[in-house]
Amino acid sequence: MTYDSRARGGQTGPEHRGGGRVPVLRDEWREPLRAQRDPLAEASGRVRSNRDERKRWRKQTWIGRFVSTYGWRAYALPVLVVLTAVVLYQTITGTSAPRALEEEGPVQGPPTIGVPSTAIIGAPPKGLTEFDANLPTGILPEGGPFTPMGAGTWRVVPGGTPQVGEGTTKVFTYTVEVEDGVDTTSYGGDEGFARMVSETLANPKSWTHNPQFAFVRTDAASGVQPDFRVSLTSPMTVREACGYDIQLEASCYNPVYQGQPRVLLNEARWVRGAVPFQGDIGSYRQYLINHEVGHAIGYQRHEQCAEDGELAPVMMQQTFSTSNNDAARFDPGTVTADGKTCRFNPWPYPIA
Repeated sequence: MTYDSRARGGQTGPEHRGGGRVPVLRDEWREPLRAQRDPLAEASGRVRSNRDERKRWRKQTWIGRFVSTYGWRAYALPVLVVLTAVVLYQTITGTSAPRALEEEGPVQGPPTIGVPSTAIIGAPPKGLTEFDANLPTGILPEGGPFTPMGAGTWRVVPGGTPQVGEGTTKVFTYTVEVEDGVDTTSYGGDEGFARMVSETLANPKSWTHNPQFAFVRTDAASGVQPDFRVSLTSPMTVREACGYDIQLEASCYNPVYQGQPRVLLNEARWVRGAVPFQGDIGSYRQYLINHEVGHAIGYQRHEQCAEDGELAPVMMQQTFSTSNNDAARFDPGTVTADGKTCRFNPWPYPIA
């Protein structure tokens, strides 16, 4: 600091009050402080970023202005737009990702909807003439009377139902029919049989749990040619329509029998059930409907027990057995004898 001791006319000015010398700041001390160097520029190994250049880029492009305005939201917005579009597409088309089998229940897929076929599906495979027909679980249990042989023609049960299910892929129409000569009085008459069919297919655990499928029951008065006919049929007519190479009472789906796609439900099984269902006739009838209608709507293959002790797939031939070792004896091309045995199950989606 520099001191100024100037005094005019020998007089003492204000800066000399009390006879002492008062320090006076020169002009250069009144100027603002300035750094003599740029520490960032001089720091060893560091390059100073060009912030002005980034600012000019943001101002000059619409992307830059968008990012400057919305920050992190600018990056999140495109992702949200894509996710929203995917959800809307799945909602409209019904193509959402399939649920796991553990959540929905054991059912195979996908079905072959609309694929023309003349193959009989559901009967024991042909060619196994040496098969032991005394398979303990495949025999017909003791029980009530049934009609061994009908007329080979069917009567349509009057009545219809509204559509059940969404039917995003296919709305199936069907009739319920009873073979002429078959007496249904012991189990509710023709109407009782038809009601069991309609209520089973309308159950949320049945095929309509899948939004691809819907069903509408029609009758002869509607004039509608059905996609298939659910027909209660005598054992001898079933043997003619389905085959009898393996001498066990079976049911089947024949897409061309007498020129009609027909689900043939064996009356002997309808009355007496099957050994694997342990006397539960109601559950067996539900299984019989769901299994054979499953063939009619496109599930052509049979399945085997996937996990020991779990519910059997509805497309397993549970009429004969729920054991893979047994099933491999009459369907070796599909089932592996691996020792697994399932519990009987009448539903495509039993957890629904």
